[in-house]
Amino acid sequence: AEYMGLYYVFISLWGHQLFAPYGILYLCFVILLAVTACITVAMAYLQLSMENHRWWWLSVASGGATSFFMYAYCVYFLLVDSQMEGLLQLSFYFGYMLLICYGVFLMLGAIGWTCAFFFVRFIFGSVKCD
Repeated sequence: AEYMGLYYVFISLWGHQLFAPYGILYLCFVILLAVTACITVAMAYLQLSMENHRWWWLSVASGGATSFFMYAYCVYFLLVDSQMEGLLQLSFYFGYMLLICYGVFLMLGAIGWTCAFFFVRFIFGSVKCD
């Protein structure tokens, strides 16, 4: 689902075509947020079960790891679907995509950290020390 969402976003950004079904794109975004939250909570649980209590940065990295796939897809899009050529166009393309992917990394990393934080508070809040 995310592959098609990225394809439509890149076509509308770089292909100068109008993207009409915003509801599908919103649904893909909601699915992305839910999958990011679930994967990050699972990774935090695995880290805590191995008695590694430094789960903070791992939760940010596992949440934001989707942005690396997104940047790899932007290279694929440039090679297969785009008709860009020239050093100036390529520098703008890779520069803007690097900034967009960094923003996605920060957004998904923050969502992942927040979900992992509330999960850790929930599981350690139910522990009773007598």
